[in-house]
Amino acid sequence: MLLDFGNIGLLLLVALVFPLLALGTAFFIRPRPRQHGIEKSLPYECGVDTVGETWVQFRASYFLYALVFVAFDIETVFLYLWAIKFQQLGKFAFIEMFIFLSILLVGLGYAWKKGALEWK
Repeated sequence: MLLDFGNIGLLLLVALVFPLLALGTAFFIRPRPRQHGIEKSLPYECGVDTVGETWVQFRASYFLYALVFVAFDIETVFLYLWAIKFQQLGKFAFIEMFIFLSILLVGLGYAWKKGALEWK
């Protein structure tokens, strides 16, 4: 039992030390602005200096569209795994998948009704 806790302790130690080592290494090998001058420290935007306000807000519809895509992408993964074992799962799994697809169709209908799928 003590060996199991030793493994967990070793994992926690590695999980704490590894990011600190990576951050420390990055800190020491990073370029320093004082060595290169102010021109090297400016943000680079495709060779063109920014004009006006540089803060740009994206429309929420882009994020909604992405969330709907992720939901149906995950659905595809579950459907694929379910289809592989369909013969061995029986009626209960068929009913469960029907319920799962029904919930997703309700979500799709809601997103469609709210206009989350329209690209403006």
